[in-house]
Amino acid sequence: MTRIKTGKQARICQGDIFKETEFIEYAIERKGIVEISRIIFPQVVVLTQDCDLNQDYVVRWAKDRPATQDKKIFSVIVAPLYNFNHFYEGEHLSDLGMTMARQKDQGTTGSRYLKQNQIPRYHYLEFPDNIPIVPSVVDFKHYFTVNVEYLKQHKKTSFICQLGTLYREELAQRFSSFLSRIGLPQERKLTTPSR
Repeated sequence: MTRIKTGKQARICQGDIFKETEFIEYAIERKGIVEISRIIFPQVVVLTQDCDLNQDYVVRWAKDRPATQDKKIFSVIVAPLYNFNHFYEGEHLSDLGMTMARQKDQGTTGSRYLKQNQIPRYHYLEFPDNIPIVPSVVDFKHYFTVNVEYLKQHKKTSFICQLGTLYREELAQRFSSFLSRIGLPQERKLTTPSR
């Protein structure tokens, strides 16, 4: 069970979980008409390091702002939380017309590995009964960024909870480990040239 904090701070914090968060997929202008495609994710978790978020807050909104803005960040890294049951069935992005791999095809061993966070791409979270979030999975390939000011304004009405310190650090460590992996080419049979 993930430890959480329900008290809301004024600033955005690592491990904050928000509901109904907007992702701008694209914006195109054709003949004076702007078309914007946006996706609203039911829940997202903040992955950006807390020290960076704190420094950005001081630069933007503190009473005694520093003279320089070199600590200002442009956006916050977040990742969607997917309902575990939908994810397990491969249906978590069906509303976007996407067919995903069914985790249930991996059998009970795959489910156990997933819930024990032994699969590097995914992070499983389970919440206490007083938090209105079902067991969820973060897919580290699906991270995106959100404008800082939008997210701070959004926090006023859409904050759900915050992961406890150790849990948010574990999530951040696993995310950074996933991003720093080295993709090796598929092995090919090596042949020795004939002489």
